[in-house]
Amino acid sequence: MTIKRKSEAIKFLEKLAGKLTLPSLLTAIRQGEEMSQVEFAELLGVSRQYLCDIEHGRRAISPKAAAEFAKKLRYSPKQFVRLCLQDLVNRDGLKLKIDVQDAA
Repeated sequence: MTIKRKSEAIKFLEKLAGKLTLPSLLTAIRQGEEMSQVEFAELLGVSRQYLCDIEHGRRAISPKAAAEFAKKLRYSPKQFVRLCLQDLVNRDGLKLKIDVQDAA
Protein backbone atom coordinates (compact mmCIF):
# COMPACT_ATOMS: atom_id res chain seq x y z
CA MET A 1 0.00 0.00 0.00
CA THR A 2 1.36 3.40 -0.96
CA ILE A 3 0.22 6.49 0.87
CA LYS A 4 0.59 9.57 -1.30
CA ARG A 5 -0.27 12.16 1.33
CA LYS A 6 1.08 12.46 4.81
CA SER A 7 -1.41 11.40 7.41
CA GLU A 8 -2.72 14.02 9.78
CA ALA A 9 -0.94 12.22 12.64
CA ILE A 10 2.46 12.48 10.91
CA LYS A 11 1.86 16.16 10.14
CA PHE A 12 0.95 16.79 13.77
CA LEU A 13 4.01 14.94 15.08
CA GLU A 14 6.33 16.78 12.68
CA LYS A 15 4.83 20.07 13.83
CA LEU A 16 5.67 19.15 17.42
CA ALA A 17 9.06 17.53 16.92
CA GLY A 18 10.31 18.62 13.50
CA LYS A 19 10.89 16.55 10.38
CA LEU A 20 11.29 12.82 10.86
CA THR A 21 14.88 11.63 10.45
CA LEU A 22 16.40 8.19 10.81
CA PRO A 23 18.17 9.18 14.05
CA SER A 24 14.93 10.52 15.55
CA LEU A 25 13.02 7.42 14.41
CA LEU A 26 15.56 5.07 15.98
CA THR A 27 15.51 7.07 19.21
CA ALA A 28 11.70 7.05 19.28
CA ILE A 29 11.56 3.29 18.70
CA ARG A 30 14.13 2.66 21.44
CA GLN A 31 12.37 4.91 23.93
CA GLY A 32 8.96 3.50 22.98
CA GLU A 33 10.24 0.02 23.73
CA GLU A 34 11.71 1.34 27.00
CA MET A 35 15.15 0.02 26.09
CA SER A 36 18.51 1.41 27.10
CA GLN A 37 21.04 2.29 24.44
CA VAL A 38 23.02 -0.80 25.47
CA GLU A 39 20.01 -3.10 24.99
CA PHE A 40 19.01 -1.48 21.70
CA ALA A 41 22.58 -1.55 20.37
CA GLU A 42 22.79 -5.27 21.16
CA LEU A 43 19.54 -5.85 19.28
CA LEU A 44 20.91 -3.98 16.25
CA GLY A 45 24.31 -5.66 16.49
CA VAL A 46 26.30 -2.44 17.02
CA SER A 47 28.16 -0.84 19.92
CA ARG A 48 26.42 1.54 22.32
CA GLN A 49 28.73 4.37 21.25
CA TYR A 50 27.95 3.77 17.56
CA LEU A 51 24.21 3.87 18.34
CA CYS A 52 24.69 7.03 20.41
CA ASP A 53 26.52 8.68 17.50
CA ILE A 54 23.71 7.70 15.11
CA GLU A 55 20.97 8.96 17.45
CA HIS A 56 22.72 12.32 17.85
CA GLY A 57 23.40 12.75 14.13
CA ARG A 58 27.18 12.51 14.50
CA ARG A 59 27.38 9.44 12.29
CA ALA A 60 25.38 8.56 9.21
CA ILE A 61 24.70 4.97 8.25
CA SER A 62 24.57 3.38 4.82
CA PRO A 63 21.29 2.48 3.12
CA LYS A 64 22.27 -1.19 3.49
CA ALA A 65 22.72 -0.78 7.26
CA ALA A 66 19.40 1.09 7.45
CA ALA A 67 17.65 -1.83 5.73
CA GLU A 68 19.32 -4.30 8.12
CA PHE A 69 18.21 -2.26 11.14
CA ALA A 70 14.64 -2.20 9.80
CA LYS A 71 14.58 -5.98 9.39
CA LYS A 72 15.94 -6.54 12.90
CA LEU A 73 13.28 -4.20 14.29
CA ARG A 74 10.52 -5.61 12.03
CA TYR A 75 9.87 -2.30 10.30
CA SER A 76 9.68 -1.44 6.61
CA PRO A 77 13.18 -1.42 5.07
CA LYS A 78 11.85 0.97 2.43
CA GLN A 79 11.02 3.61 5.05
CA PHE A 80 14.37 3.26 6.82
CA VAL A 81 16.30 3.48 3.53
CA ARG A 82 14.24 6.51 2.45
CA LEU A 83 15.00 8.31 5.71
CA CYS A 84 18.68 7.35 5.47
CA LEU A 85 18.99 8.74 1.94
CA GLN A 86 16.97 11.85 2.83
CA ASP A 87 19.28 12.52 5.78
CA LEU A 88 22.34 12.24 3.51
CA VAL A 89 20.81 14.60 0.94
CA ASN A 90 19.80 17.09 3.64
CA ARG A 91 23.25 16.92 5.24
CA ASP A 92 24.76 17.98 1.90
CA GLY A 93 22.38 20.94 1.71
CA LEU A 94 20.53 19.71 -1.37
CA LYS A 95 16.91 20.74 -1.62
CA LEU A 96 15.64 17.41 -2.90
CA LYS A 97 12.98 15.02 -1.66
CA ILE A 98 13.74 11.31 -1.73
CA ASP A 99 11.15 8.71 -2.70
CA VAL A 100 11.98 5.00 -2.59
CA GLN A 101 10.04 2.44 -4.62
CA ASP A 102 10.31 -1.33 -4.70
CA ALA A 103 12.34 -2.63 -7.65
CA ALA A 104 10.29 -4.27 -10.39
